Amino acid sequence: MGHIRTAVFPVAGLGTRFLPATKAIPKEMMIVGDKPLIQHAVEEAIFCGVERFIFVTSANKPSIAAHFDYNHELEQHLVIKGKHETLEAVRACTLEPGQAVFTYQQKPLGLGHAVACSIPWLQPSEPFAVILPDDYIQANTPCLKQMCDAYFGGIMVAAKEVPLHHAQSYGILAIHEKKGNLIHAKDVVEKPHPDDAPSRYAVIGRYILPYSIIPSLQSLMPGTGGELQLTDALRSNHIDHKAPFLGCVFEGERFDCGSKEGWLQANSMFS
Repeated sequence: MGHIRTAVFPVAGLGTRFLPATKAIPKEMMIVGDKPLIQHAVEEAIFCGVERFIFVTSANKPSIAAHFDYNHELEQHLVIKGKHETLEAVRACTLEPGQAVFTYQQKPLGLGHAVACSIPWLQPSEPFAVILPDDYIQANTPCLKQMCDAYFGGIMVAAKEVPLHHAQSYGILAIHEKKGNLIHAKDVVEKPHPDDAPSRYAVIGRYILPYSIIPSLQSLMPGTGGELQLTDALRSNHIDHKAPFLGCVFEGERFDCGSKEGWLQANSMFS
């Protein structure tokens, strides 16, 4: 099992698909069940033993930091009112001093750039996780835990089969070999036309990345959509270091909570 101590949460996006709801409320603070999306993501990381949480955010999202901070006034109010269950729920989402880092992605230059913003806080020679809170995954065993259990080095991404006509919405794995739920990939293609997709296995928003990927992140050039794509860094690291490039076909159902439809579907499970 791979022990991952650091997780990166890219949460700087504007959430335009949820406007006007996200004009003042970050999309990561949208509720699924009884918790914000970002809390579901953090709890998934904690379940896997993560101890350091790096939030790559923007200046207009102070509520994310506030959500995980200690609130003395609120806790005292709940104590006085005798609302002990609510108090425990509030305390459960409070991170310990020093566990959380908040850094800004000042320009929306893409996911690769967002992950690169976390570099100063990564631990040398340690792999780290990247979790996209928009991808809410309902599973008996959390998706990242499934990945950690299968991880033995190199790059690992969460993978799921998607209809071929959806390929142009994802990074799609080119498969060298598939054994059980583990794909040995030879490449990844960002948002290919369905006719050009190398498979139906899409990269979903969970990654385990080696520290060796940092030079690839730092040297990214604009790719698909004019953005600095994380998939380009994955390809570069795989080629340069000849490191394993693995896809973990996880068990569970994924909901794209960056869209209204996916968010509503996720909440329907709790109704």
